[in-house]
Amino acid sequence: MRHSELSLAAQTAYAELFEQARAFETTGVLGGLRGSFQRLVRKGNQYWYFAYRDPGQSVRMVYVGSDSARVQALIARFADVGKANPLAPSARAAIALGCAAFPPKHFRITKRLAEYGFFRAGGILVGTHAFLALGNMLGMRWHDDAVTLQVGHARSDHNISVALPPSFKLDMHDALDSLEMGILPASQLSGSAGAWSRGSTDQNPRVDFVTTQRRSNQPSLPPELNFDLMPLKYLDYLLEQTTQGCVFSNTGACIVNVPTPERFAVHKLIIYGERFLTDRIKSTKELMQAASLVNYLSETGQADAFNFEWCDALQRGKNWKARAAIGRSALVALEPALANFKLWT
Repeated sequence: MRHSELSLAAQTAYAELFEQARAFETTGVLGGLRGSFQRLVRKGNQYWYFAYRDPGQSVRMVYVGSDSARVQALIARFADVGKANPLAPSARAAIALGCAAFPPKHFRITKRLAEYGFFRAGGILVGTHAFLALGNMLGMRWHDDAVTLQVGHARSDHNISVALPPSFKLDMHDALDSLEMGILPASQLSGSAGAWSRGSTDQNPRVDFVTTQRRSNQPSLPPELNFDLMPLKYLDYLLEQTTQGCVFSNTGACIVNVPTPERFAVHKLIIYGERFLTDRIKSTKELMQAASLVNYLSETGQADAFNFEWCDALQRGKNWKARAAIGRSALVALEPALANFKLWT
């Protein structure tokens, strides 16, 4: 077995945490906005506004009200909410019941990106971190051969991969710098910030910024980002359909965008076909994650959903079809029971 079902209590705890985190980021004082209250004086009267940056990094001012005991109480409550980490108890409960948590440093980075509007602006969590988030979302716990996130493990994933659509507009360097974790942008020959940010020590995670590949295989430099993005083959397929998930550690939780499970599984098989001769370690991990998801989809009667996405990928050209065939052959060799399952029509 490549996965085991979470208990009903764990699934319920995750569902409740997801709803709380979504409410936290979409309502009133718990709007998930990083900003501050500003007091302005007009014609001798004092008024309060809440200033924040939207996903496009434009400064917005939301009117709160004239100076009063009610507004002062609102400001105090906002400060208390920020200090109290209101989602932490629910996150710890979900972890205690068996849900998979992010390593603390990885969660700090992901949460900061969320606070800066990365996911509201269309950013997407990909790679092993997305796979971990999908497990909680599906009510499954993946086994160790498919997840290598433990910090300090010999085969640990120290990098956090995040994908940006071509139209994305946000200053990610500013978000990472605000963490004060020693995460520095890799320098490119152009002198601009690199397509990934590295920790100043081996213990700090690396953050990879990737986007869809166009005609050139060179890093792109969108002027609104001042940050190089590394283009990856076949990534456009993964970004076309996404869903929301909740990621967490014992300090809190946040909402992220992740690929749909079916697309994620198909994409992993295609990437395996791209990498299996050049990077054995990474390609093995891609295959293990694909196997875990395909097993889950087959066991839960979702073959048609997978097959629809599989056919979509095959219709995109001969290179897509060739890579997918390699991935399928490797998966069937790993899981012979899938050879005759209605997944490959």
